[in-house]
Amino acid sequence: MSRICVDMDEVMADTLAEHLRRYNQAFDEDVTVEDLAGKGLWEIAPLDRQQQLRAFLDAEDFFEDLPLMSDAQQVLKSLSARFEIFIATQAMVVPNSLGPKYRWLQRHFSFVPPTHYVFCGDKSILRADYLIDDQPRNLQRFKGQGLLYSAPHNLHVTGFVRVNNWLEIAEYFAKLPVASSAPA
Repeated sequence: MSRICVDMDEVMADTLAEHLRRYNQAFDEDVTVEDLAGKGLWEIAPLDRQQQLRAFLDAEDFFEDLPLMSDAQQVLKSLSARFEIFIATQAMVVPNSLGPKYRWLQRHFSFVPPTHYVFCGDKSILRADYLIDDQPRNLQRFKGQGLLYSAPHNLHVTGFVRVNNWLEIAEYFAKLPVASSAPA
């Protein structure tokens, strides 16, 4: 069975929506997703707000109740019948996120066993056939086929197979034959 690793933030969970909500509330701003086309929130926030941007992520409740990306549950559930699914998240970048991310996955993706959660810092350790991620740097060192999940910060990135939403992911994998073994 082929193996798919899936990033959590900005692929399964709408982390940006929560980050923007907290930023706009704290600084009485009205930054939208459209304002970020080709950039991350970190790139448009003034230097004197960078520490607060990080503090939002470090908050115990930040990752607990993130909104789901549309169709993520249904498509991953369907893919799990044909592929071995692993959730690979760079949780070590925000150590406070481990518990909340675990609980979030249990609540929304209970069909993926906890033994298939990979809380890491560097995704180059992953051994899989596919990696769905919004960060080009994670796909560059990945040995299998990378799929770049569209997000405002990566809109101008080229050189990867791009998927814009979970329905496109379902379409991509529907075209593939079923493989019989995971990578060695």
